[in-house]
Amino acid sequence: MTAPLRLGTRGSALAMAQSGHVAEALTAATGRPVELVEVVTAGDRSTAPVHRLGVGVFVSALRDALTAREIDFAVHSYKDLPTAAAPGLHIAAVPQRQDPRDALVARDGRTLAELPPGARVGTGALRRIAQLHALGMQLEVTPIRGNVDTRLGRVLGSDADLDAVVLARAGLARLGRTDVITETLDPMLMLPAPAQGALAVECRIDDQDLVELLGLLDHAPSRAAVVAERALLATLEAGCSAPVAAYGELAEGDAGEEIYLRGAVISPDGTRDLRLSRTGTPADAAEIGKALAAELLELGADSILGQEGHAGPGTQQFGSTE
Repeated sequence: MTAPLRLGTRGSALAMAQSGHVAEALTAATGRPVELVEVVTAGDRSTAPVHRLGVGVFVSALRDALTAREIDFAVHSYKDLPTAAAPGLHIAAVPQRQDPRDALVARDGRTLAELPPGARVGTGALRRIAQLHALGMQLEVTPIRGNVDTRLGRVLGSDADLDAVVLARAGLARLGRTDVITETLDPMLMLPAPAQGALAVECRIDDQDLVELLGLLDHAPSRAAVVAERALLATLEAGCSAPVAAYGELAEGDAGEEIYLRGAVISPDGTRDLRLSRTGTPADAAEIGKALAAELLELGADSILGQEGHAGPGTQQFGSTE
C-alpha cells in the first residue's frame, strides 16, 4: 500500500481549508492518499502587526520542514512568499486561482460608498490602508490582526467595535463565508496584492516524481497572471511594508490570449498614488511585470517606497491571506 504523501500546512482554519482542497484535488487526480501535517510558523506565534513581522514569517517554518524531509510538499498562500527563490525548492503547481479581489464586510449590509465619514474600517494590510486613505472618504482606518473569524467578530460579533473590515475575498470563499460580504471591491478602487487568491504548491526540486505529480494541479492561466504580478513586485524591490498592488487578467486579444496587468504604488497616507497598466502575451508574463515596474520607477515609485524603507530584492512579505 502506498504511504500517504505528507502535506505541510499552517494550522489556521483558512490554511487547513486551502491545504485540504489541494489534498483532495491531488488524490482525485492521482489516487495518492495525502495527510495534513500542521507546522507552526513564527507568524502564528506573534501578535505583532503583520507588516512588522519580517520576511517570510508565515513561510520559513514550512520550508525548513520541507528541507528537513519532515514533509513532502507544502501549500502556501502565494502572496506570503518572498520573491526570491528558495534553494532546493520548486513551485510545482499554481492551482486555479480564486477571485483575487478584496471584500468589504460592513454592519447593516453597507457598501463602501455608504460608509459615513469617520467610520472605523479595519484591515491588516498597508496596501489596503493606503488605498482606503487614497479614496478621500475620511474613514478611520484601523490596523488589525487575527484569523478570519476574529476579524469578522470585530464587525459582526456581540462585542463589535468596527463599522467594517476589508479581507481577501478568496479566504472567505475557501471558508464558505461569502454570505457575510457586503461588497466585493472593484479593483479600480482597491487593487489586490500581487498573487492574492493564488496558492503555491511547493516541493523539493530533486523529488522529480512528486514534481510531476503536483504538476497535474497546475493551472497555466493562473500561473501566468501570478508570474507577471510577482515580477513587478520583485523589480520594484519593495520593502516588506510598502503598499504595492498588482492584478493580472488573461483575456482574448486581437492576436490571441493576452495578459492585462495593472500595477500601483501608493504612499501609506494615500496622498501619492501611481497606477499604470501594460499588456502582452502569457509567454512574456515576467517581462510584462518587469517593464511595468520600470515605468512606475521612472515616475517616482522609488520615492514612495522609500517612505517605508527599501529592503532590497527578494524581501517582500505582505502578510497572511487572513
